[in-house]
Amino acid sequence: MKLASLKNDTRDGQLVVVSKDLTRCSQVGHIATTLQQALDNWQVLAPRLEDVAQSLETGAQPTQRFREHDALSPLPRAYQWADGSAYVNHVELVRKARGAEMPASFWEEPLMYQGGSDTFLGPREPIRVTDEAYGIDMEGEVAVIVGDVPMGCDAKTASAAIRLVMLVNDVSLRALIPAELGKGFGFFQSKPSSAFSPVAVSPDELGDAWDGGRLHLPLCVDLNGENFGRANAGVDMTFDFGQLIAHAAKTRPLGAGTIIGSGTVSNKLDGGPGKPVELGGVGYSCIAEIRMIETIEDGAPATPFMLFGDTVRIEMKDGEGHSIFGAIEQTVEKS
Repeated sequence: MKLASLKNDTRDGQLVVVSKDLTRCSQVGHIATTLQQALDNWQVLAPRLEDVAQSLETGAQPTQRFREHDALSPLPRAYQWADGSAYVNHVELVRKARGAEMPASFWEEPLMYQGGSDTFLGPREPIRVTDEAYGIDMEGEVAVIVGDVPMGCDAKTASAAIRLVMLVNDVSLRALIPAELGKGFGFFQSKPSSAFSPVAVSPDELGDAWDGGRLHLPLCVDLNGENFGRANAGVDMTFDFGQLIAHAAKTRPLGAGTIIGSGTVSNKLDGGPGKPVELGGVGYSCIAEIRMIETIEDGAPATPFMLFGDTVRIEMKDGEGHSIFGAIEQTVEKS
């Protein structure tokens, strides 16, 4: 099934079930008014929501038109947002860009940071930044929403807790990162509000593309209407979602509604850094990667970070070319 949160006069929106083709939806306030409410009582409420989803497809359910512009992020705010870095190729490149060494342990244990989860952006809401000099970058990722996860669980148990899958634009302010990390206390100012896809999807909806821990489809990232990235989210993912969730739960239980991100989707090419789409590669899911490759090849980056007026679009399509989650489409604006 596909779930979304429509804008209303509350912070958490109105939960709706969305049709497979993303054209229609049904309100389900009689089951749960918000997605968090559904997640808190998933075992009881998910089958009822699934019944609505099936009735929606057969025409037996009252519907209204679904407009992606009317959607908030599926969880407009969450109790917890922890973003991993499962694509170690990405980690390696951006660390080189900062002149930082790549410890061998990064291939054995995932990186993870705890992001702000009180004010997620809507999927069509602008990215507001006060200064272009902050180095505005998008990061196209896959994310999962989990149910309750026990502390110290293994990856198999963690995978079973995955309730929904969605996409994310984890906005980064690259010019602020080195100084923050240099203090030894992690990201804060350099990681403003993230945005998630209009729709969150149950894993069974993804068919063979979902293997229980990885989503094997290209992530489409466009910058100002041009193909920027088509990296496959199931390739070069060193740590799957089960491993990421188990890592987050090593010393604490995770509450229902916790969001875990994959980190920037990144593919190698013939064992080395990727190439732009127009040169036969799969491109990139963030600007920092192409800047690092330009530095390696030419001695200096040439591609600028995002400027006011630039627009990023992040989407994933099935084998028939149909959008699965709807699109994140955001324009950078001066705050």
